[in-house]
Amino acid sequence: MKISYNWLKEYIDHLPSPDETSAILTSLGLEVESCEEYSSIKGGLKGIVTGKVISCSKHPDADRLSLTTVDIGNGKILPVVCGAPNVEAGQNVAVAIPGSVIYKGSETITIQKTKIRGEISEGMICAEDELGIGDDHSGILVLNPDTKPGIPASEYFKIYTDFIFEIGITPNRIEGASHLGTARDLAAFFNKKKKVTLHKPAVDPFIQDNNNLSIEVTIQDKEGCLRYSGVCITELEIRPSPEWLQNKIKAVGLNPINNVVDITNYVLYETGQPLHAFDAEKIKGNKIVVKTLPEGTSFITLDEKERTLSAEDLMICNESEGMCIAGVFGGIDSGVTGKTKAIFLESACFNPVFIRKTSKRHQLNTDSSFHFERGSDPNLTVYALKRAALLLKELAGGKISSGVTDVYPDPVPDRSVFLSYKYLNRLTGHEIKKEDIISILDSLDIRTVEENNDGLQLMVPPYRVDVYRPADVIEEILRVYGFNNIPVSEKLNASLSYRRKPDKDQIYNTIADLLSANGFNEIMSNSLTRSLYYEVNNNDPELVKLFNPLSSDLNSMRKTLLYGGLEAIVYNTNRQNQNLKLFEFGNIYSLREKHNEQNRLSKYHEEERLALFITGEDHEPSWISPAKFSNFFHLKAYTELVLKKMGFDMEKIKNSSPEIEHLTDTYDYSLQGTRLAVAGKVDKKLISQFDIRNDVFYSCFYWNNILNKISAIQLNFKPLPRFPEVRRDLSMILEKSVKFEEIKKIAIKEGGILLQKIHLFDFYEGDRIEKGKKSYAISFILRDENKTLTDNEIDIVMDRIAHSLEKELGAQIRS
Repeated sequence: MKISYNWLKEYIDHLPSPDETSAILTSLGLEVESCEEYSSIKGGLKGIVTGKVISCSKHPDADRLSLTTVDIGNGKILPVVCGAPNVEAGQNVAVAIPGSVIYKGSETITIQKTKIRGEISEGMICAEDELGIGDDHSGILVLNPDTKPGIPASEYFKIYTDFIFEIGITPNRIEGASHLGTARDLAAFFNKKKKVTLHKPAVDPFIQDNNNLSIEVTIQDKEGCLRYSGVCITELEIRPSPEWLQNKIKAVGLNPINNVVDITNYVLYETGQPLHAFDAEKIKGNKIVVKTLPEGTSFITLDEKERTLSAEDLMICNESEGMCIAGVFGGIDSGVTGKTKAIFLESACFNPVFIRKTSKRHQLNTDSSFHFERGSDPNLTVYALKRAALLLKELAGGKISSGVTDVYPDPVPDRSVFLSYKYLNRLTGHEIKKEDIISILDSLDIRTVEENNDGLQLMVPPYRVDVYRPADVIEEILRVYGFNNIPVSEKLNASLSYRRKPDKDQIYNTIADLLSANGFNEIMSNSLTRSLYYEVNNNDPELVKLFNPLSSDLNSMRKTLLYGGLEAIVYNTNRQNQNLKLFEFGNIYSLREKHNEQNRLSKYHEEERLALFITGEDHEPSWISPAKFSNFFHLKAYTELVLKKMGFDMEKIKNSSPEIEHLTDTYDYSLQGTRLAVAGKVDKKLISQFDIRNDVFYSCFYWNNILNKISAIQLNFKPLPRFPEVRRDLSMILEKSVKFEEIKKIAIKEGGILLQKIHLFDFYEGDRIEKGKKSYAISFILRDENKTLTDNEIDIVMDRIAHSLEKELGAQIRS
């Protein structure tokens, strides 16, 4: 929101400098994002002065150039080489002296002392387009003969200058989205030290001139339109606005159109109340009806686009058709044109919800919708209407040809709030004087209707859209009193807090650190996704779809982390980053009946998940280590690493290979019938839909189940071993059907407490061994916690293991 410093000065006397005002506005909750100097001509003609050409002669080395001397005042005579054909001695001209900047279209020229064809030139005599006051470049601009040399060009041309504050208006501060609203807050701030008068433009001179035009107003949709006011103005002369009005609206970023439209924009930026002018001749039946139209009705707006209306779009209609999308955008057939002689001027208060939905539905963001969406003041409509009508009389020669039509079915009352002194002191941690409290509230138009020892009974005006509770009133007091004026207490308060075990955040950080240390990068996908993923693959009935999606790509809630991870892989692959290890913590959503803690049935279900993705080469190839693509066993190792880190005993976890949608070579990890994680290779059909060429391996951790199981895990400290471990290897030939898990179980049974680890370090299948068989090379790590093992003790254990493998699995132990 742009606010003009000059404009504010019209309402408040002795306003401090722009920098000071900027700081005050920010302290009041109207954060000034920037404060920039504005000039009606770019650059403000700085460094350009009036001068008089003393002499003029032809350049000796250039037929089209002239050598001039120019008096720029204070006895200074500058030599200037000029290329204009109309330059002559005795002319008064505009001269850009060295150091000044000329803005010519998009080109910027800094004037310097230079030599042109061997002759010194210390400035430039300017044409209209070089000054920015016109488009003529046929010759230099010749000024009035009476002009004295040395007058700044900004003064001669009466350049309008200002300072413009760019205020970041938050939804709860819409009362600051106008010059009067901003001035009101500034006056409240200054009132702390000295009584300041807010000069609000008077509308008392409003008098009806005749009864030549009457427009009947009916509100059919009273929920959408709270109040509708209007007045008829006739005998208008549509013409350009006067310079002062054009300067004001240009300064805040608007383009002048004509006096009628400019006045409605001016009043909007002054009061915060949007207005709309209808050509009275185009109001069929002389009736205004505020209502909605049937679903699918076509309507052409001012931008000449045909729009299809919703049955929820509030419209301003005549007796037979729509004329304007209420509070958002006008229609092409009812607006003011150069031939308009009479208008019906609208000033209304619309339901913010209606306006916001319509604005988003049609992608129409206007100054009007901006104000209405955040809540307008229903008590301001008549004042703004009279203010605009008086300006139309003054600047457009109009006549007020009707009384003010004001339809207000259910007046919005002031809100009653009781402010307790005790509550205020407790919330602020500081005791503010009662008289200061009442003074601040009074300056903010919050009336005190009753005062007692306990507090104040207050009446809050409707335009304070965010003030409903005592805490809201306290915020209003503090922003004027000054948050920095609340002393910092030397007392330190602390409270004991219960930390849930297991600590969910701590576990999250631990696992994230573990994965990062192993080369994984964390991704964060949008919880919103495209329903097409589910409709194409399985048309999932549990999918949560949005009623009002932002786009077709974001029209449902994700039901798995798989698609977001594949999108991230595509994004990176397209940028030559194909070797990826990714992880993501996130929630998934579904439509599912579930009883919550209060035993109430919930339609929506939400669960936490952790997903791992691996694709491409496992490591960067080098001369000593050739390229090797990731495979399922890499994923399996990382999956089990995560489970081990969280304290799970892998010996107690059951494994299976269930059928899981979109995955092949699946591996399931369950504990006591509860699934902890699944891992597998993403189906070729799915990754081909994403145009991914390399294999993708994916594992999903059921985070809620894991956290529930962790709470029952007992972690015990175990001291570091004092005695050395011993490694023994066995090489054996087995049937292909024998699984490593079977070997492991037999070895643990026979090795007892001495067997610490078992590791498969070599595997072979091929022509050099019998068909249907395979070769395993396994290492066994042995250690006694109380002594150093002897060779004899080690041999006894290894013989026992070898014998059981031969007996139970038919293994052939190779010597």
